[in-house]
Amino acid sequence: MRNFLTVMLFLVGVLAISQNKQILYGFDDTPQSLMLNPGSKVIHKKHYGIPLLSQIHINGGSSGVSVYDIFNNGNDNINDRITKKIFEMKNTDFFTATQQLELINFGWRAKNEIFFSGGIYQEFDFISYFPKDLAILAWEGNSDYLDYKFDLGEVSTTGDFMTVYHFGMNKKINEKLTVGARLKLYSSMFSYRSVNNTGTFVTRLGDENSENIYEHTVENADVSVETSGYASLRELDGPNEVIKEVLGRTLFGGNIGVGVDLGFTYEINDAFVLTASALDVGAIFHRKDVENYRAHGNYTLDGINLIFPALSDGESTYPYYDDIEDEFEREIPIDTIHNKYTQFRPVKINAGLSFGFGRFFASDNCDCMNMDTGVLHKQNVGVQFYSIFRPKGQQLAGTLYYKRRLNEFISAKATYTVDSYSFSNVGLGVSADVGSVNFYVAADNLLKYGNLAKAKSVSLQLGFNIIIDD
Repeated sequence: MRNFLTVMLFLVGVLAISQNKQILYGFDDTPQSLMLNPGSKVIHKKHYGIPLLSQIHINGGSSGVSVYDIFNNGNDNINDRITKKIFEMKNTDFFTATQQLELINFGWRAKNEIFFSGGIYQEFDFISYFPKDLAILAWEGNSDYLDYKFDLGEVSTTGDFMTVYHFGMNKKINEKLTVGARLKLYSSMFSYRSVNNTGTFVTRLGDENSENIYEHTVENADVSVETSGYASLRELDGPNEVIKEVLGRTLFGGNIGVGVDLGFTYEINDAFVLTASALDVGAIFHRKDVENYRAHGNYTLDGINLIFPALSDGESTYPYYDDIEDEFEREIPIDTIHNKYTQFRPVKINAGLSFGFGRFFASDNCDCMNMDTGVLHKQNVGVQFYSIFRPKGQQLAGTLYYKRRLNEFISAKATYTVDSYSFSNVGLGVSADVGSVNFYVAADNLLKYGNLAKAKSVSLQLGFNIIIDD
């Protein structure tokens, strides 16, 4: 069990991820900023994402532990480090993973000045909270925790693998206000969740009626796991068949959901701009290939009565463990049910306030202070807010940033972010135009790149688009 927990802490330190894209939010030089705020200013006429390359988004982090915390070259041993982190972490610490890959992305400005955009992207999203009580039980055992109720309800995790189809509209209402909305259709290829669990495990000294010194009791257990797209995969032969089946659900072959993105940009005056957006306000309706598991009840184990029956040649010892397992399943049965369920998407909120200064002239013949897209400044500073709704509450982040247009072809944005992972997250994004081809790259936690093992979160976003300007 200790070896398993060591491997688990290593993997979550490597794979845990956040969904915040603080560098691309408000970075209007890239078409992908429209995905973070459908009401952002659009400063080009058309764009076409290069298929499979217009956005590649991966990032990693963990709110309570890094790889370096466990595997550094200190004088103490690895067991001491794991013990220290288990007791330091809280049951609200979490490990998340999110990955996105754009398959298609496009947009164009119509004659009525409405900017239409659409596309398809694939997304994987995972979160697991740290079950501190169960980690202590697995690592320390229960001999020093008599009468302590280990909380089974700390188990809380969800995971989704889906394809998203989207189409949006962006319209400048007047000189100050731009609004936008995006409709999304979700095709869930695989999903699971285990939340709102209850129950405790406690070890007590037995009384005069007990058959042993200790009693081990599971009280009021009610633990469930809901899955869709999983049951049919068990019947397939080999990984190739599994991959073929999952990919076959991409084109609305899985469970269907619907959602919307909403956003706006409000130019308070020539310098100050206020933006905000709400993303993935919707739900997925799991109706096909649904299989759920629920274990509930009470059980007390007060020891094993050893018996020593006579054994014939070839007979094994008495199956004590099998008897315990059968008794446990009788007292706390695991029911397999096929109830349909609805899963709400994790809503993401973005907001920003920027101050622009320094006139930007794209060329000698362009007065960009009077463009239909509004005022363009050479430099911007501002603040951003991010929130995502998760099973145990909101995860928040705040960002300070500085953005500068270096010339007609290159823009850069530097960020400083405080979030659940770090108070020293410095990021940088660059957008460059080479002819009609736009390339952007954004990465954060740059201060940790000398030793990524010390970073609790690492993010990378990049992409290629073809942009046609007015």
